[in-house]
Formats: sequence, C-alpha cells, structure tokens
Amino acid sequence: MNVQIKKQNNSTINEDELINLSKEELVSKIKALTAHNFQLKSIIAKSEITKAPKRNNKPFNFAKCTFRKVLLKILYLGWDYQGYVVQEDTTNTIEHHLFEALIKTCLIKSRQESDYHRCGRTDKGVSSYGQVISINLRSKLLNNDQDNIKEELDYCTMLNRVLPCNIQCIAWSPILNEFSARFDCKSRVYKYFFFKGELDIEKMRIGSNHLLGDHDFRNFCKMDVGNGVTQFNRNITKINIDLFHKWGSNKEDYDSYVITIEGQAFLWHQIRCIMGILFLIGQNRELPEIVKELLDVDQNPRKPEYNMASEIPLNLFECNYDDENIIWNYSEISLNMVLENLKKKLTYSSIKANMLMYMINDLEQKGFGEKKKTYFSDFLLQGIKTKNYVPVMKRQKYSLEDKIKHYTKRKRIEINNQ
Repeated sequence: MNVQIKKQNNSTINEDELINLSKEELVSKIKALTAHNFQLKSIIAKSEITKAPKRNNKPFNFAKCTFRKVLLKILYLGWDYQGYVVQEDTTNTIEHHLFEALIKTCLIKSRQESDYHRCGRTDKGVSSYGQVISINLRSKLLNNDQDNIKEELDYCTMLNRVLPCNIQCIAWSPILNEFSARFDCKSRVYKYFFFKGELDIEKMRIGSNHLLGDHDFRNFCKMDVGNGVTQFNRNITKINIDLFHKWGSNKEDYDSYVITIEGQAFLWHQIRCIMGILFLIGQNRELPEIVKELLDVDQNPRKPEYNMASEIPLNLFECNYDDENIIWNYSEISLNMVLENLKKKLTYSSIKANMLMYMINDLEQKGFGEKKKTYFSDFLLQGIKTKNYVPVMKRQKYSLEDKIKHYTKRKRIEINNQ
C-alpha cells in the first residue's frame, strides 16, 4: 500500500467548508475551539503570574552583538515534567524552561531567530543525560574566534544560574553555521533501568538480540499516524543488558540491570514497547522468539495489544556525532554544582530506598510473601492486568490501515494514493 499522508491544517477554515459540515461536526469543532481558547487563557494567566516585576533597565541592545552557532549538552530529570517539547496547555516542559533561561540571560533575542534544533524529543517523565541542541548564541568574541575559545562566555554557568536544578547545561561546543543537532546526529543511545526480581535475564538477552539490524518496528511502537508517520523501518545497531548495581549477596532479586539501545532514530514509544515485550519474556510468559514474530510484518501485519513499560526508568543517554570539530567545553565550577545537586538527590533517594528495604526485610522475616513470586517488572508495565494471562499473539490486534482509516474519518489526515 503506497500511501502519502498530508496533515490537515486546522488553523483556518472558510465559510463554504463550514456550510458543508454536519451538525455533529460543527458541535465538535466548537468544542475543540472552546478547549483551545481555554488552554491559551491558562497559558497567558500562568505567564503573568511568573513574570518578574518590570525594571527600569534599558532593553538589551542585540544590534551591537555578534553571534555564534553552538551545541549545548543538556541534562534533565524529566520525572516531574510534561515532556521535553513546548506544549500549548502547560509551561511545565523542559524546552519552556530552557528558552526562558536563554532569553533571561540575553543569549538569544527570540526562539524564532535562534536557528534552534533539538536532537531528540522525549515524552512526559523521560529523563536525559545527553540531550543536545544546536542554537545561535550571543558571543563576546569577534568572527567566531576559535583560537581564544576559553575567553568565550561561560554559557553553561550563565544558564545554570537561572535554570531549575533538575535541568542543567553540562557542556558546549562551537560548530559550523550549517550544523544541526537533529539532522547531523549519527546515533542516539537510550538506557532503561530495572530490578531483576524473578526475571530470566538470559532469555531477555536472547530476545533482545533479534532486534538488531534494520526492521519494520510497527509492532514495537505507538503508530503516530496522526502526525503523518507511515514508515516504521529503523535500524538498531547495538543492544546490551548489563548488571548495573548489586544490592547484596542474599538479595539477588534487588540487583538492578540496565539495557542500552543504540540506533540512528527511534519511533514513538519504541523503547518502552520493546521493554514491555522483553519483560514478558523475562517473566517466562512469552518465548524469546516472539520478537521475531512481531518483526515479521508480512506474517503479522496487525499489532497485538500489550502494555508498554513505564517512562520513569528511561533516559536519552547520549547523542553521537561524527564531526571531529566538536570539542566539548566544560566549566569545572558549574559541573561541581551540578554534581553536588545530583549527590543530594541520590542521598535522599538512597535513604528512602534503604528505609523501604528495612520494612520489606522485616515483613519477609515474619514469613509474608514467601509463596508469591515478585516480578518487579509488573510494577513497570502500564495498563490493566488481566487475572488470566493471554498470550500476546492471541490478543486483539489492529493494523496500520485501521489507524489510517481512523484518522481519515476524523479528518485529521488526507490520503493521496500514488
């Protein structure tokens, strides 16, 4: 099926189109516009509350400034944010806080004039140790002077002073004007952390190895047809499952593991769907060969319903580039502050973990929970859990064509058969 999808532009609609709409369609459109208007009012109200009192200072004169193209490496703990990308109905996103800091420090005049690109877009609750953006920033050096780079503005320190402590800049590098953090990225590395529990790690490794290479991953993602995505081939170049932290000699179930997945690009919720299937394999509810079955879209073109894994353990860990001219600059003072903040968070998190472990140990010593297997991964699998397990390939399925038909009916997309 050769289908080209064009997203509908809902920003304007002429009178003739309105006349041709049914009563139900008009009611639906009025409701959508009312909701959108409410969202915009909420954003304006929030921005008015957070605005600092106006000072009598003169506006910053950007006309006298020179600019340079740079990469910024951003660390963020996304657990309490609504995702990375700016959204209409909330200011609680990584990107919102980042541009607020860039404007506050007068490093940019506006987003529109900054030639901004991000390497990846992470969803609600997902964190990153190595998000990379490319952007034009104010410089104090003339003609992008490379020889005196140490004399340049300390971008990371400037930004970290005004950014929330959960969002920090950890490095920057000068780049050529035509370079893009998104389009010049050669690979992205994600990590997903989890407890072993009763999982069979070796079977998970066998299943994960089937994912290597170029495949159609439509059965391992959320099909983003509403945004025009109908091609699902991606190439996974590396996948490993390793022991990350050993809790103790008699507490193997509490050992933590990390899966590392590398590829040039990924689909919406692809990593979380992969983890959902790998957890079922580790729980011995599915055989490792199910991965091969799901990748065979000729034999299995319809995706079965299954629960994807939680977003909390997921981290966009690294964005890799081939350009030998990228030289990351680090501010020791700034990074020491970042490190202290991370250690502080680790201190409180570890104390909470130890307190919980003490309670668990005491209850287990009293004989509770002995007859029940603990699949910690069950806590990470979202959605409704049925009393009797139904094999994945026997569950209700839906296809790409079903999705296209759904969004076409809702007039979210147009289809051009070629």
